[in-house]
Amino acid sequence: MNSHYKFDSESGPESGNVIFFILLAVALIGLVTAALRSGGEGANIDRETVLIRASEVRQYASELERGVAFIMREGHSETDILFSHPLAHADYGVITNSPQTQVFDEVGGGATYRLPPSGITTDNWEFYGNTHAIDVGANNPGDERPDLMAVLPNVTKAFCDKINDMNGQTAVPKEIGGGCPLHDTTLRFTSGAGNQYQDGAVNVLDNAVTSFSVRPAMQACVECPGPAYHFYHVLLAR
Repeated sequence: MNSHYKFDSESGPESGNVIFFILLAVALIGLVTAALRSGGEGANIDRETVLIRASEVRQYASELERGVAFIMREGHSETDILFSHPLAHADYGVITNSPQTQVFDEVGGGATYRLPPSGITTDNWEFYGNTHAIDVGANNPGDERPDLMAVLPNVTKAFCDKINDMNGQTAVPKEIGGGCPLHDTTLRFTSGAGNQYQDGAVNVLDNAVTSFSVRPAMQACVECPGPAYHFYHVLLAR
């Protein structure tokens, strides 16, 4: 009886230590699991945010395209289109001039001027008429015409990958040649300043015709030397 009592008294502390370590291990596993779940949820939120931003940009680009179409439908010339707005660069002019041809005037295109969604670029929208997109509009070699484009410059690589994936491009198309004429702020599409359609010096987007897996590409994000990533959307094919 006494020996039995002695055995219990000696094993009691050992059992207590085992239970303590088991509980400690369970607690640590719980903390690690929570940390992993937290990291996974954060990654998913980031991916979801990029998807949301890409969807917003695509939707807004379509709104701009409709604004241009409204102006053209009223019988105005493609060279009369204006992108003036107080929040836009001064090169685009004053919005009170010729409201019927202003994309951001309810009398004209009726589009709302929007700043880009946060987290994908620190630049504002730009509008150019110096670049020809492959298989869009006139495509006679050496006689291509520049298309009217909305460009969202210097976007993130993650955004670029997502927007191209949504458009069926298997990779990020590359703009070849020196610099990146797709985004040349000296060639903003401005009325009466000689910086509209650059018919005499057209930048043919991706001359090698090797980077685009889907053509015609009315919308895509391209990589320029640097690298820099620029999203474009054709507002008016020419």
